[in-house]
Amino acid sequence: MGSAFDFSPLFRSTIGFDRLMHLLEGASSVDEATQGYPPYNIEKTDENAYRITLAVAGFAEEDLHVETKENTLVVAGRQSKENGEHSFLHRGIAGRAFRRIFELAEHLKVTGAGMENGLLHIDLVREVPEEMKPRRIEISTSAPKTIASKVKQLVEGTKSSA
Repeated sequence: MGSAFDFSPLFRSTIGFDRLMHLLEGASSVDEATQGYPPYNIEKTDENAYRITLAVAGFAEEDLHVETKENTLVVAGRQSKENGEHSFLHRGIAGRAFRRIFELAEHLKVTGAGMENGLLHIDLVREVPEEMKPRRIEISTSAPKTIASKVKQLVEGTKSSA
């Protein structure tokens, strides 16, 4: 099934955002049936901190796998086979294998993961390098005159030394 939106006009007016456009296209074509399990929350816990919480009832810590690679977080779960077979009259707790992929923004790092009451918590923090943080540039009204006078001094200095 194709995307309901055509993002190609945005490709013409953006430079360096190709990855973002591909993410938008991918997000718009996701099949909800395959992405509905397990349910999860994403919360902002601080100015530069986030937490992803997945409901993984029935999974043990050893059944879960959390991995980061480049700007992708992958959470996968597969229940280990139990020695004894159970005869369920009703099975409402889903125990099927899953693989959930999260695209992370640049400079977002996973700081830890933990299980509590059937919930898997994954903590993330944004660590922006100092040189990439916004900085204020002072505006001076005499800047063009200063540059012009420096150029004039250089030209005059070259003529006098010749």
